[in-house]
Amino acid sequence: MENNRGTDRLLLVGIRTRGVPLAKRIAQMIKEIEGVEVDVGELDISLYRDDLSSVAEQPVVNHTSVPVGVTGKVVVMVDDVLFTGRTARAGLDAVMDLGRPKCIQLAVLVDRGHRELPIRADFVGKNLPTSIKEIVSVRLQEIDQDDRVVILEKE
Repeated sequence: MENNRGTDRLLLVGIRTRGVPLAKRIAQMIKEIEGVEVDVGELDISLYRDDLSSVAEQPVVNHTSVPVGVTGKVVVMVDDVLFTGRTARAGLDAVMDLGRPKCIQLAVLVDRGHRELPIRADFVGKNLPTSIKEIVSVRLQEIDQDDRVVILEKE
């Protein structure tokens, strides 16, 4: 709210899967603090991934659901973990296909480093330096029945 001088024209868009409940949580906090309801959308980036052919022969496509147009909006994409930057890049493409926002910002719960693209988050919950051999797993109550961030070793 501070960086955007309030909530006027603000649209939160969660990147499926765990970005969606995080975006809803942020919207709820804004409502509690400012008394303003901010629109929240869901962004499916499946078809925008640059590794689509290596993920699956038939990718599972969910749906993008944005309650208002993005044109002229301050769109804040919300995701759980920022790693290589490829998911954020796919999110940018997906948002741009919906219209021409005033600007797009990125909010992440965890920034673990190891970027492969020149992408940075505007809002970071926690910078968490990791080894490339580790996996950062975010668990959320809405999906996993608990809230925690776990660092696992790759097998």
